[in-house]
Amino acid sequence: MDPTTPRPGWVELSVGLAIMALIAFVLAPQLSRLGMSGPTTGIVGGVVSGGGGLLAFAAAALVRRRSWEAFGVRRTTVRWLLIGLAAGLVAFAARVVAVYLVTLIIDVETDTQASYAAGAGAGLVSLALMMLTLAVLTPIGEEFLFRGVVTSALLRYGALVGVVGSAVVFALMHGINEVLPAAVIVGLIAAELYRRSGSIWPGVLMHALYNAITLALLALAASAA
Repeated sequence: MDPTTPRPGWVELSVGLAIMALIAFVLAPQLSRLGMSGPTTGIVGGVVSGGGGLLAFAAAALVRRRSWEAFGVRRTTVRWLLIGLAAGLVAFAARVVAVYLVTLIIDVETDTQASYAAGAGAGLVSLALMMLTLAVLTPIGEEFLFRGVVTSALLRYGALVGVVGSAVVFALMHGINEVLPAAVIVGLIAAELYRRSGSIWPGVLMHALYNAITLALLALAASAA
């Protein structure tokens, strides 16, 4: 980041996370009571997470009307974009190992991604909509907020606090459930990509590929069932 560009601080971080928490923990549960089918629930979930992230980011950016470059919304190089794609593969492989190890220790009784599996396996149209919301909109919204705002604000306290702290916040926003280890991994890799590149776009690509692989495998599993 350009040292002359003022870094977002606790005001932006607090506003962004407060709005995202309201959306994730107040609005989203109310929507789940509308009796939507599994595929519809998954698609709406992607819209809520991605759209909520963008809304929270916009509110944080408007607090002191900082330039979007202060939040890492800036052009990057092809090299960093390729690194982001490679990191997506690494993140998915690490997720498989981490979730397996956690299930050896903890009895996971719930599956918070059941609606995603239902949507991915409900036909090509449903899968395409899931890809659009969860592999495009969600990565953009979440990276704008959690890396652009949260990581940017925490990096003023050093790389360890910025990267690890923002990854923990990102994971907790997904709830205490079986996806927590995966969320920590994605958060750590995305934050480090942001710290090193100075741009959110490598992390967006990493996150998008990670989600796309997950959805593709869910669709394959559904078709084979």
